[in-house]
Amino acid sequence: MEPPHDSMSAVTISGDPDRDFAAMMLPHHQGAIDMARAELLHGKDPVLRRLAQEIIADQQSEIDHLRLWMSRQQSLSR
Repeated sequence: MEPPHDSMSAVTISGDPDRDFAAMMLPHHQGAIDMARAELLHGKDPVLRRLAQEIIADQQSEIDHLRLWMSRQQSLSR
């Protein structure tokens, strides 16, 4: 598993705290999803596998919200 913080450091900081928060949270949540998928592929513990399923659902929902917010912000700035 690759640490999710590596992809967060690739985010270009804009100086807008809201935009930067959203932009940095996207790879953070994607990293959690990637780790949870690895648990589902290789893990055996049923409690951790269930937690991994919940993490995937929750984090994907948050990614969707962040992308929607960012899309709306781009529309407003045009």
